[in-house]
Parts: sequence; structure tokens; C-alpha cells
Amino acid sequence: MTPPTIAAVLLLLPLPLAPVSAGWLALLVLSVFLDPDAVADARDADAAVLRAGDDTVDSGLADEELGRPVEVGDDDVEVVATASLGETKFSVIILAQVAALTLLAVYFLRLRFGTSDPIHGGHHGALDSLEDQVSPDENLTAYVRAILDPVDARIPKVDCPRPDAARYAHLQATPGSGPSPSQPRYFFALNLRNCLSLLPQLLGSILEAIRFLGPAYCALSIVEGNSPDGTAEVIAALEPELARLGIRTYFTLHNTIDPLAEGNDRFSSLATLRNLALAPLLEGSAASPGPPYTNTAATHNGDNNDASTTVLFINDVAICADDILELAHQRARQGADMACALDWTGADPAIFYDVYVARAINGDLFFDVPPDTVSWARATDLFWNEPVARARLARRAPFQVFACWNGAVAFSARPLLEGKVAFRAARADRGECHQGEPQLFCKDLWFHGYGKIMVVPSVNLEYSVERGRAIKKLKGFASQAAAEEDDDFRIEWLPPPDLVKCMPTFNDQTWRPWNETLV
Repeated sequence: MTPPTIAAVLLLLPLPLAPVSAGWLALLVLSVFLDPDAVADARDADAAVLRAGDDTVDSGLADEELGRPVEVGDDDVEVVATASLGETKFSVIILAQVAALTLLAVYFLRLRFGTSDPIHGGHHGALDSLEDQVSPDENLTAYVRAILDPVDARIPKVDCPRPDAARYAHLQATPGSGPSPSQPRYFFALNLRNCLSLLPQLLGSILEAIRFLGPAYCALSIVEGNSPDGTAEVIAALEPELARLGIRTYFTLHNTIDPLAEGNDRFSSLATLRNLALAPLLEGSAASPGPPYTNTAATHNGDNNDASTTVLFINDVAICADDILELAHQRARQGADMACALDWTGADPAIFYDVYVARAINGDLFFDVPPDTVSWARATDLFWNEPVARARLARRAPFQVFACWNGAVAFSARPLLEGKVAFRAARADRGECHQGEPQLFCKDLWFHGYGKIMVVPSVNLEYSVERGRAIKKLKGFASQAAAEEDDDFRIEWLPPPDLVKCMPTFNDQTWRPWNETLV
């Protein structure tokens, strides 16, 4: 292979390394200068590579997502044939070949192993520096930009309204209104797995809410794992952009805990993951045994916690910024310890999703699932035996429940910082009902005096952008509920029910004392 051929092939490679590309161009010119037949050789190489590489050059996304493909033609390189240089020609050509092959080897090493730590500052330049870094399925830059820019529509999102500034103004941090910047007033916690397509909607809405609340008063903790779709790569690339906005971030990527793995107790694994996401909040408190997370970009000083902090724990849902703010708003307005959304599944009709975990204030399921048939025929008949919740749901007014999660929650950090509650699995050795970790979390809140738990029915969520659009069309946006409020919007808080339905499986339902194993 002659130097002109090597250089022509190298010029076809879509590299972001401008200095190296320039060096290859110089090598091409030098090689051509040494060999008058280089023009024909280079053109032959161009044709061969283009014939063999049509699929490579054109594969992937559309131009607007991946950037324009590299095109190389006869006009890209102009060369002038010269006379022979005599006896030195052979030695210089050999050196040129060695240099070209060395540069090619360096390129593939950089491509394979990378050159920087994605969490600790590998992408602190402009967004354009991400242009050629591609996740397994999509273009990294397109995702980061879609998250950072609310109006960027290159990746599908829900058409969310802008938050009502007047309605939510009381949530914004002002001097003397709450924790100092060293103590986040709002702590966002997420467990993410294999949800690349949802990231622009989910993280974009969280970022919009953070901008409204005040970035210096917010923290974002993400625990990601088991995501071959590129979720971790997007989060890593996003971290420095968030740091530039003044948002403290705590990211644990490539976590290996798999709740669905054979031999794992699902609820125990999920509880561990949720506690990992909350660990940065608890550091320095009586509840923290030490930092279990890795790859954090923030610096802890022992005072990162405050009892007035609101935790916003959000699942992989198609949420809007006003959904997030409405949960925080209603928790503050109602004096609640915990506020939950409503999550849905299915199209016609939409069915309440989190029926396994949620319990009404009478201790029963949100809808009846007969254990003998396990039929969901009554799934649209919510609160069939709890008239207060049923009436308030019809008015889109918040109502008290015994337990909920429903895709997104806002709760007080106080019981966590006091070391009274954490996510856990059932105490099987003491005969405790086998149930989900969010239900046990609510049960423990009740036991320690934090039983003001409610659902905010104006916040309706789904688990994909497409279904998120549909549920917003069906149920409306959270901000639309403001016009429906009246003086009777306040909740009259009740004590816990004597009994709560235990349902390890849908065909195994019994009634147990609400405080089973706690007394």
C-alpha cells in the first residue's frame, strides 16, 4: 500500500481530531509530491472505499440527528505531480508509510478506549465537542441538546406547558427562606435502566423545574444500571453541562444490581437501589453509614442535609415540569408528608398502573381485583368502596391514602434524616406481608407519625412519550387544575385504618394489621 492510498483512505474516516486530520492531509500532499502516479492511485482508492463503505457512511440516523455524512470525491484533494526526487525517494516513502500506519493505529486506539473520564470532566467543552461521540443507538449530542433545550424537538417529547410562575413562586428559594446553597432545598432522586428514548422528556422536565426552583438550591442524584441502550453514556455527557448551570449532581453509572436477575429478591434489590439514590442526601446525618455511591462530581462537607428539604423521587415516566412543581406545591399547601402522582397504562381505556402498591385510606386496593379470577374488569371503577377519595378524584382534588408511589412522589426528608425510615424489603423472618418497598416505606412513615400521605390527581403520568401525550390529552395537564380549586380543597387528615390488604400476588389477598411487625 502506497502512502497516497493510505492517506486517501484516512481522509474518508469521519474524525473529530482536526490536528491529526491536517497531518494526514500534509502526508498526502508529501506522498503525491514524491510519486507522480499518486493521483491515479488516490482516485482508485477513493472509488474502492466508497464502493465498499456505502453502508458504513450512510448507516445510522438522519443527517439532522447524526450530522452530515462525510463525502469524499475527486475534488476534495488537488495534487500536482512532480518529478522524481532521486535516490532519497525510497527512504522518504518508507518513513511516510510508517507515519501513516502509526496515525491510523492511534486513531483506532482513541476510538476504542477513549481519552477521558466522562464523569469527572471529559466533556467540559461546548456541546459541539460531543458531535461525533455516538451512543450505541443514537447521537449523543442530539440527546444532550434535547435535554438542555426545552424547545428542541429533534427527539420526540410531550408538548408540555410552561410552568405557571405565579402559582409556583412560593417554591422558589429566596434568602432566608430555607436551606442554604450547601443544603439543597430540593433533592431529585432517580433510578434509571434502559430508558434512552425517555431521557429528553424526563431529564429535560427535571432540568426545567430545577431552573425555576433555583439551580443552587437543587441536587440531582441518579443511579443507573443495566442499560445497553446508551442511557449511561447520555447521563455521563450531561453531567458537566449541569455542573456549568450550578446544579450539584451525584451520578452512579453502570450499577450491577439487577432486581430481575435469577435468585435476587426483587423488592430487596429495588430498596437497595432507592437507598443508593438517596445516599448523598443522608451523608453526614445520623441515618448515613457512609457514602455508598461512586462517580460523584459534588463535594460533601457534612452539612448537605436539612430537615426542610423536599425529596422528589421520580420513575422513568413522561413527566412535565409542571407535574413536578405541582407535587411540591400541593405537598406544601396541604401540609402533607408525601404527595404522589397517578400513573396509568393502556390506551382505551387508561387503567391505573400501580395497583399492587397503592392502598386507599380504608386499606383496600384502588380498584377491585377478585382473587378467585384475578380479573381487571373493574379496573376503571376507582375507589368503588371509598366515597371520599372517589368524590375528590372526580374534582381533581388531592385525597388521603394509606400508601402510594404511582410514578413520582414528593416527600419530606425529615424522617430519613432522623434515621426513622428507609426503603426496605418485608421482614420475612417475622411473618410480615410480602409487599413492595414503596408500600413498606409508607407503612413506616405512618408508624413514625408521618401519615399525611396523599394523591394529587391532577398529575397524571405514563411510561413512554407516546402514551404520555395520550394521557395528557385524556386527563389534562397539572396546571389546568388550578382553575378548578375552591375553599373545600383542603384534606381532612385521618388516622390509619385498622387493617390493610396484604397481596403478595393478585390471587393471594388477606387483611393484616396496618402496623404488623412494627409493634
